[in-house]
Amino acid sequence: MYTLLSGLYKYMFQKDEYCILILGLDNAGKTTFLEQSKTRFNKNYKGMNLSKITTTVGLNIGTVDIGKARLMFWDLGGQEELQSLWDKYYAECHGVIYVIDSTDEERLSESKQAFEKVVSSEALDGVPILVLANKQDVEGLASSTRRASPSLTSRLRSATAAIRSAGETV
Repeated sequence: MYTLLSGLYKYMFQKDEYCILILGLDNAGKTTFLEQSKTRFNKNYKGMNLSKITTTVGLNIGTVDIGKARLMFWDLGGQEELQSLWDKYYAECHGVIYVIDSTDEERLSESKQAFEKVVSSEALDGVPILVLANKQDVEGLASSTRRASPSLTSRLRSATAAIRSAGETV
């Protein structure tokens, strides 16, 4: 009888859980993206003061319920020392959001290298990956930079084309 009631309870109230990794270099805006997502999709969540967000050491976890699905976001630290730990989370994830600071062209090649390492992992075969060019709303940037500079756009396209031609899923 317990098994029947337990199964009915799970069917009625338990949500399907999906783990989404949020990756990218430090200062790309991963934690801010997570906080904004939690604020937007959780009615009673007041959110953290965005000016108080500091560098993530380790990870931040956020949960968002949408319908019968529960999205668990794992925001992993982006410092070079922590990037070597990212692959430990791949087996558990259902999706990846890779965040790029679109205002920091000096670190674009570093971000590209980190991204290529992520997509080359066999553990992520078949896992959807979203590339988010963040900070395009920053005031004081030229309008072409805000939309993502032509060099940034062309570099992203060439990286994506190279990955696709190598047979990887993007």
